[in-house]
Parts: sequence; structure tokens; C-alpha cells
Amino acid sequence: MNSPFTLVALAAVAVIAGALVPLQAGSNAELGRALGHPLWATLVSLVVSIFVVIPIVLAMQAQAPALVAIRQLPAWAWLGGVAGVIYISSALILVPRVGATSFIVCVIAGQLITSLLLDYHGWMNLPEREISIGRMVGVIFVLVGMVTVQWFSPTVLPAHPSTKQVATETYGSAESKG
Repeated sequence: MNSPFTLVALAAVAVIAGALVPLQAGSNAELGRALGHPLWATLVSLVVSIFVVIPIVLAMQAQAPALVAIRQLPAWAWLGGVAGVIYISSALILVPRVGATSFIVCVIAGQLITSLLLDYHGWMNLPEREISIGRMVGVIFVLVGMVTVQWFSPTVLPAHPSTKQVATETYGSAESKG
């Protein structure tokens, strides 16, 4: 399992999954504008997820879930669904305001900090892993990158006319709220 080829393949899958995150944020932000509120877009996004995962589960012939085990789960086991709603809703609200790059670099910084803590303490039944100097330096580089991206974020370019019209109709213009 730890062969160099396997590690590269797993890393490639993780990079592809990561590459989809800004696409998810952007598409959900547009969905929020079109539907009139970010929470409706969150709901629609999660429903689409259900319709995508059902055929995958069926195609993989995954065995039925052990529903009796649900009663024995710790409370934190339900955090994944809550975190998903918070992430999707945050992306919907923040990406149009701060941009995809600023949002994602902050998300990555938060993920790395939390991941270091999860690894070090072995929380959520994960194996404990030391915080090596190399891992700390890597996280510090990402944090410096996050600050750099925020510091040098460009001003917002004029929106495409159709996008500006949808945003103004959906959320109202700054002039009308003044």
C-alpha cells in the first residue's frame, strides 16, 4: 500500500478532488444568485449530491449500512454533515464577495491547522502522528501564502453584464441598500 506508485496515485486523486472544490464554490455561488438565497443553493447542492451518490453506491454494490451501529456512534460522528452545510453555505456567501482564490486559500489554511491537531492528538479515532519540523514548515508556508493572497488581492473587475444583472436582482444593489 505504501509503494511510491500507490502514493503518487492517491496524491493525484486528492489533487483532483481539491481541484473540484473551487468549481463547487463557484457553481454553488451562481446557484445561490439564481435561486435568490444561499441556503436554497445549499439545499439544492446537497440534493444533487444524493442523486449522484445513489447510482455510484448501486454500481459498486456496496452492502447495506449497519443501521444498528448508529446508536453507538459518538456525537462527533455527525459533524461531517454539519460541516458540509457550513462549508457549502460559507462558500456561497463568501466566494462572490472575496473571490475564489481568497476563499480557497483560507479554507486550505483552516484544513491544515485542524489536520495537524487531528493527527497529533488522534482525535476522531485517527492514528496519532507527530508534528515534524517539515510538516510545520509546510503549514507555515501555506499560512504565509494565505496572508500574501489576502494582502495582494486585486480589486473586483467589472462584472459581465448578465452576471451583474442577476446579482443586482437577487441581492439588491449597494445603492438601493444605502
